[in-house]
Amino acid sequence: MKVYDENNVFAKMLKGDIPVNKIYEDDFAIAFADIHPKAPVHLLVIPKGTYTDFSDFTAKASANEIAGFFKAVGKVAEKQGLTENGYRLVMNTGRDGGQEVPHLHVHILAGKKLPF
Repeated sequence: MKVYDENNVFAKMLKGDIPVNKIYEDDFAIAFADIHPKAPVHLLVIPKGTYTDFSDFTAKASANEIAGFFKAVGKVAEKQGLTENGYRLVMNTGRDGGQEVPHLHVHILAGKKLPF
């Protein structure tokens, strides 16, 4: 079982210890620009709950939290005008999956035709 690190950068953002330029917030999630963008538009959406990764989230979050989080991802894409041309969602899970911050997060990549 993974233990949630209360001192990870996203946890500190949620607690207000690190300032974040939010582009979206609701009861379930916040969204902001990635500081190391991999595409012209690179946004991160993180749940407000303390979930280490996708496996932890699906095992522990309520159905309401899961639905609310994924709706938030969709709202961010819509509000940022990404739905017409499209976008990519990436959710890295664990070390081998390329996850760098141990707090569940979704990358929204857009702004150009992305290579596969």
